[in-house]
Amino acid sequence: MDIGTNVTGKMISALKRIGFDRVFDTNTGADFTIMEEANEFIERFTENENLPMITSCSPGWVKFIEMNYPELLPHLSSCKSPHQMLGSLLKTYYAKKEGIDPEKIYVVSIMPCIAKKFERQKSEMKNNGLYDVDNVITTRELAKMIKQANIDFINLPDETFDAPMGEATGGGAIFGTTGGVMEAALRTAQDTLTGKNLEKIEFEQVRGGEGIKRASLNIAGKDIKVVAASGLSNARKILEEIKSGKADYQFVEIMACPGGCVMGGGQPIKDSKTRSEVDIRKLRADALYSIDEKSVIRKSHENEVVKQIYKEYLEKPGSYRAEKLLHTTYKKREKYNI
Repeated sequence: MDIGTNVTGKMISALKRIGFDRVFDTNTGADFTIMEEANEFIERFTENENLPMITSCSPGWVKFIEMNYPELLPHLSSCKSPHQMLGSLLKTYYAKKEGIDPEKIYVVSIMPCIAKKFERQKSEMKNNGLYDVDNVITTRELAKMIKQANIDFINLPDETFDAPMGEATGGGAIFGTTGGVMEAALRTAQDTLTGKNLEKIEFEQVRGGEGIKRASLNIAGKDIKVVAASGLSNARKILEEIKSGKADYQFVEIMACPGGCVMGGGQPIKDSKTRSEVDIRKLRADALYSIDEKSVIRKSHENEVVKQIYKEYLEKPGSYRAEKLLHTTYKKREKYNI
């Protein structure tokens, strides 16, 4: 199938045939991440504390800063990544709502990222003695499983995600490309700061395949300087700027993989001929932006499912329960001796 083809419906169908009881959308978790992260950014920005705030949804990047720049860890957002937030809510809110013993829920995340395998095992990713996520398989591993099961993927019917964790916004969809996390967060931050439902959706300044994208934005009459970096060599450049005191950013997005999650280490590997003929990153990113553009709701704070779960269970972003379930801590990690 062509690179960038949206196969979400067929993937759900394949997973049900493999044997999964429920299939939920990680993008719903991404909407929760935006709710918490935008709230955290507004608090830090208002109080001028621990700025710039740096995103925390790329575990390869998080491990990099823990090993190489532990003195800068206070700058890291405390938000868990989307799949960890989703797993946490499945074993608490969803389990309670459905009357299921959390110990009988086995959560498998399908990720474009190999580092998620490490992330899900971290002791900080536990609640009530249970890991938020029990296993991680990559998109490439899933493709092999589908082939091993002799599933005719191309001819599968499209199915939909299960409720209630199957509703997501366009903001959640663009998480997988560099600049997407920041753009989604800015959509929610601008509406929160202004108290209005603004028409502005796109933040073109942070889009594109460049390794470092800097921009100055005016939101609610306040100038906010941002930078989105992908690839750890570029991350190092930004961290050195912050460490030296030369940086005056307020918000920083960093992804370990060049181009973002769409180019993650767990993604399907293309041959050299394909790589030389087409821009794989752009095709995959364009697919996510297309999902965003076609979405009825494009701002995370307008997701009705998200609003309902806050109302029923979490109360509000940054609440005691939200902090307990959706946030984490970091620590200095020793480098490997190789």
